[in-house]
Order: sequence, then C-alpha cells, then structure tokens
Amino acid sequence: MLDVRHLRLLRDLRVHGTVTATADALHLSGPAVSQQLAALEREAGVPLLERHGRTLRLTAAGRLLVDHAEVILGHLATVDADLRALRCGGRGLARVAVFPSAARVLMPRVWRALARDDAASPDLRIAECEPGPATESLRAGDADLAVVHAYSLVPRDLPNGCERHHLMDEPVLLAVSPDRAARHGLAPGQDADLAVFAEDDWLLPGPDTSCHELGMRACGAAGFVPHPVAVASDFSVLTALVAADAGVALIPRMALPADVGDVSLHPLDRPVTRTVSALTRTGDARLPHLRLVLDTLRRVGTEAG
Repeated sequence: MLDVRHLRLLRDLRVHGTVTATADALHLSGPAVSQQLAALEREAGVPLLERHGRTLRLTAAGRLLVDHAEVILGHLATVDADLRALRCGGRGLARVAVFPSAARVLMPRVWRALARDDAASPDLRIAECEPGPATESLRAGDADLAVVHAYSLVPRDLPNGCERHHLMDEPVLLAVSPDRAARHGLAPGQDADLAVFAEDDWLLPGPDTSCHELGMRACGAAGFVPHPVAVASDFSVLTALVAADAGVALIPRMALPADVGDVSLHPLDRPVTRTVSALTRTGDARLPHLRLVLDTLRRVGTEAG
C-alpha cells in the first residue's frame, strides 16, 4: 500500500524541483526527504527517480505516479475542505496571488466589498505576481487563490490538483497615437487590421511573459514579425510610449492605466480575448471564506468587464 504522505512528498518534489528546495519548503532535512522518497520507491516497486547531473528527476513511472497523486490528493483535499467547512466558525485566512492589472483594478473593489461585512469577511492577504509564479505559489501551498489570465491565442493549461473559476473576459486593444492612426486612415474606435501596422515600430511586454507571446502570435497571424523598439513589463509604460508616438502596442483593456493620455484605442478586426480566472486547489472552493472571496471576485469581474 502506498503511503499518502510519500505521494505528497513526490508531488512536492515536482513542484519545487530539487530535494533541497523541497526540504526547505517542508521544513525537513535533505536526508529525511531522500529517505521518504526511497521508501516510496520500495512501496511502488519501480524506480521513480533518476540522476541527472547533480540533481534528481522523475522517471516515466515517477511522472505517472505524480499524476495519480494529484487526483488522490485532490480528493483528500475535497474531504478536508468539507470537514473544515462544517466546523469553520472563524473568519478564515485568504491568501491571494494575483497578476498586476487585476491587483490594481479588481482587488481594491474586492477589499472594499468584503470590508462592508466585517464579521463574515476573511482575513485577506494579497501578493502581486505574474500568472506562472501565482500558480506555483498556489500549488506549493503559499497561496489559497491564484488570479491568472490566459489569451485566446495563448491558452494556459489547468494544473493537476487545481480547479478553475471563470471571472471575466476582456478584449485586447490596439493602442496607437492619434497622429499615427490618422496616417493609417484609422478612424477613432474603428476596428484595426494588424497587417496595416507591419512596418511600424512595436512596443512589447517582457519576453518572459505570455503577454509578449500574445503580441508575437497576433502579429504572426497577421503575416509579419513585429519590430520592437521598447520592451517593458508595465503596461502603463507602454501606454505612455504610445502617447509619445514611439510605436504601437497590444494592451488588454484592464491593463490600461486610469489616465491613458493621448492614445487612440481600437478593437481588432480579428478579436483577441484575455480571460481572467481564479484557481484554487481541488475542493478548497467549498470553504466558506474562500467561496466568499470567489463570489466577490466574480461580481467585481462582471462589473469591470
């Protein structure tokens, strides 16, 4: 019989990457982690780990077992959540990892809405981070909710052991200066054909983000590779550069700053959508305090959308 604690440890090893990082995250010693993994290999009867340089990596059997472990641990999490919901009488702690524009637009509204009912509202903690790190924080147990986004051209897989809760959809807009729009014969608010801007300078998000990949794919679908003259992870920086007529940019509506300045915004003739979702570990959405946060996020997302 496989020990559930050992299965959880193997799953944590895949999340954290190394025995040392896993041991640090679980407040164990490295040898203790190695001993438990060796015990799991004896229980499984097949090698689960193999040497790769100075580190360990999962074998095919190890990856398969982790996939099964995610399902098993998810079911256990659901049972645990149901039991906690039955005995939950306190406020509860809700740790939310959220990408920057949602942190700026959605979370203040969530905070105000929850503050109106102080007796029932959870103790809220907010950490701003991009969707990838937010998801890893959720899976590592450092967050209870991860607010993430995915583009229609850049889908995002649902991690094992997690549930997705749809919050809102928003359009991705082409941002240009009014003068540049006029030079291209683009009327205010008119749908834009990206191919018209193939020879223009482009302003792109950082290359390590899905927002960057969105720009590359959208331009690729229009038949060209964009020529970037500026790269910035902050959409307010890109918007300011657009206003200075430094180039053009694709910007999700919620990522626009409150004061966009002298910028002309245009829907795309081949629409691109950014979907905003909240992720929870399987079963955790049953917990009253997290369900309250999710319901509030859905409401403010609908209002913002």
